[in-house]
Amino acid sequence: MKTYHFSIVVEKDRDGYFVFCPELQGCYSQGDTYEEAVENIKDAIKLYLEDKITDKEELSEIKSVSLSTVEVGV
Repeated sequence: MKTYHFSIVVEKDRDGYFVFCPELQGCYSQGDTYEEAVENIKDAIKLYLEDKITDKEELSEIKSVSLSTVEVGV
């Protein structure tokens, strides 16, 4: 079994936590708690990768993700 490393982003809102993986487009999940959201995204990533492997698609790991802020005037 190969191990992969991916970045995740966890956001808290009034309904709980939303989490997504920037390297895997469309791979996201949620949870009532931070811990639940993290476990759920692990499951989502695993399923995403298993589908790619089944379809014989290339798996690429992004080695660097940049998190930054921008200033926007409205």
